[in-house]
Amino acid sequence: MTDLPGLDLDRLTEYLRESAPGLVTGPLSAELVKGGRSNLTYYLTDGRQRWVLRRPPLGHVLRTAHDMGREYRVISALAKTTVPVPTTIHECPDPEPIGAPFYVMSHVPGVVLRSQAQCAELGPTRCKVLGERLIDVLAELHAVDPATIGLSDFGRPDGYLTRQVSRWQKQLDASRSRDVEGIDELHDRLASSVPTSPRHSLIHGDYRLDNVLVDPETPDITAVLDWEMATLGDPLADVGLLVVYTRRRTPEDDVITGGVNTAPGFPSTDELISRYATISGLDVSALDWYVGLACFKLAVVLEGIHYRFTQGKTVGAGFDRIGDMVPNLVRGGLAALAGGSF
Repeated sequence: MTDLPGLDLDRLTEYLRESAPGLVTGPLSAELVKGGRSNLTYYLTDGRQRWVLRRPPLGHVLRTAHDMGREYRVISALAKTTVPVPTTIHECPDPEPIGAPFYVMSHVPGVVLRSQAQCAELGPTRCKVLGERLIDVLAELHAVDPATIGLSDFGRPDGYLTRQVSRWQKQLDASRSRDVEGIDELHDRLASSVPTSPRHSLIHGDYRLDNVLVDPETPDITAVLDWEMATLGDPLADVGLLVVYTRRRTPEDDVITGGVNTAPGFPSTDELISRYATISGLDVSALDWYVGLACFKLAVVLEGIHYRFTQGKTVGAGFDRIGDMVPNLVRGGLAALAGGSF
């Protein structure tokens, strides 16, 4: 056994053999999944079977963030729908076994596409199909009736947008380690212009291409991952965030997007928005505000990650560049609210 940061394999093995009899049949080994910036994800195997384990990050963790129980619950519930998700296997809300709550789910075949080069390898035709499938799955998620899958109490949709603005400001205050020009102005402008939600639905909260597993041959999405921010709320919040992830203002944005949207054949952001509007039937004319909210939210998330990096509490490579993206997101959010080009 070789332990990794945040994962004591001896204690994990002992716990699983006691709490999930028959699951583990041999010595466990694990591999940290690269690319994640928040919760820690590991491939786990006993030599016969393969699973995925998720736990919160090390160090500074914001209150209400990184809730393993919420992730586990929403993934379990969505198994009853057409939204592709892994199969949940075991949840441990007790931090004692490995130092933090965690859950185990099935390993789903597929690849994570994080770069323009990876998407370009698909070729223009498959890349176009994949981009369209990305927005189609989001529309499928938003069409799910939460009550039919036991999630009617998964959030408080009334007043969702107002609470989002307030929540991310509080999260920012909990992670402040430096001055970021314009970030408080962005919050104030969002707070003074909250739109009326067109309707409520189950939302992912961080939907983007590198949060899904892809079968590159089909191409299709085999599983949607990283549900830590899922709740009941305004579906256009998901769309606004996807806009941020698929529009490229500067080459530095590739730290977040990987430049996937520049791969030949990948639909333009406007094409994705139009396709979503057609499938969902929602009015997207106020989407600029949601893009501003997405920029603010993502800036706060990255500022929290930057804070953990300065404390030496991040695991993996690439965290040294995260802090540089925050001012760029703030400028993008202000531009979106002003009706300019994001």
